[in-house]
Amino acid sequence: MSKQIGGASAADALARLSDMTAGVVPITADEFSQRQANACQLMQQQQVDAMLLTAGTNLYYFTGLHWYASERLVAALLLADGSLHYVIPEFERGTIAPLLLLPGELHGWQEHESPYQLCVQLLQGKTVLALDESAAFFIADGLKTANPALQLTNAAGISAPCRRLKSAAELAIMQRAMDMTLAVHKATASMLYSGITVAEVEAFIDSAHRKVGAAEGSYFVIVLFGGDTAFPHGVAKPKALADGDMVLIDTGCRLHGYLSDITRSYVFGTPSARQREVWQHEKTAQAAAFAAAQLGVACQEVDRAARAYLTQQGYGPGYQLPGLPHRTGHGIGLDIHEWPYLVEGNQLPLAEGMCFSNEPMLVLPGEFGVRLEDHFYMTEQGPRWFTEPARAVDQPFS
Repeated sequence: MSKQIGGASAADALARLSDMTAGVVPITADEFSQRQANACQLMQQQQVDAMLLTAGTNLYYFTGLHWYASERLVAALLLADGSLHYVIPEFERGTIAPLLLLPGELHGWQEHESPYQLCVQLLQGKTVLALDESAAFFIADGLKTANPALQLTNAAGISAPCRRLKSAAELAIMQRAMDMTLAVHKATASMLYSGITVAEVEAFIDSAHRKVGAAEGSYFVIVLFGGDTAFPHGVAKPKALADGDMVLIDTGCRLHGYLSDITRSYVFGTPSARQREVWQHEKTAQAAAFAAAQLGVACQEVDRAARAYLTQQGYGPGYQLPGLPHRTGHGIGLDIHEWPYLVEGNQLPLAEGMCFSNEPMLVLPGEFGVRLEDHFYMTEQGPRWFTEPARAVDQPFS
């Protein structure tokens, strides 16, 4: 048994963890203001009159306001000239007003009134509106009913170019979140034992994330053993851990709104020759993707690099199994999956500030799966890891 896998009690593994959040600060009001200025510049270039940000990620990214999506419209209307209007249920004014980080006119609507008509009035005759790409259909329908002449466009043309390039402050938060989750991974590997259930491991990971400073615990967690690891996002009835099983653990947490996401695969016990071989193929594919990720290179080339190596080893081709059944990577930030994506067809050039997962998973139906997932971000010198990749099938941590 590897020194990194098993041998410790859950209590001892948890006791070795401590809060890791000191010195990391949330995004400032000045940065939120700059984000709005960037959006306004894009709106002017694209001849868009305004952007409606509905409750969710974009509302937070551009204004700093956290609110949940429901049937009641809570939104910010950002005009291309920089003026900002908040549209809220009137009875929520006392709750929402103290949450606002950036100044803007606050407009309340009563329960019997149409918030969409209010939005149309605030547009002051302007007709080209970029609607938050995550907005529900009923919002688009309500706006069109309020003004059939309204031209709705996809706000992703504005939000994506802003959000996909992370600032130094964003990268600092994400780095710490990744560090926290990697510490949780190490603690989790150390407390595994034959017979432990998926539910027990998931509960430990949640407690461990809280111990390192993630107030909400795990943002998500996937724990798979043995043949279950061949199913990327799990099975209905997961098996308990047995000696010789491949272990796949994928988890992350949230820190100041930003997310971590790391996967480790390793064997509990002595790896077989087959497990070692496939694990090494996965590691080499991950390294090939990283090497291909250079400034100015199209996103699809990173996916192609990993897939080309795997095809040489007899996997695939394409998405066929045994092989890599999904894209090589996704962007990450305030959402666990966001632009850009490392996938065939994405010709967007890699640029400084972009962040990606690197996870060209190998799936062998009827046997097992191996996913090694670390994230990197683009610098002026090229790609840089947030976390160092695993070293070996029996040494999952550098």
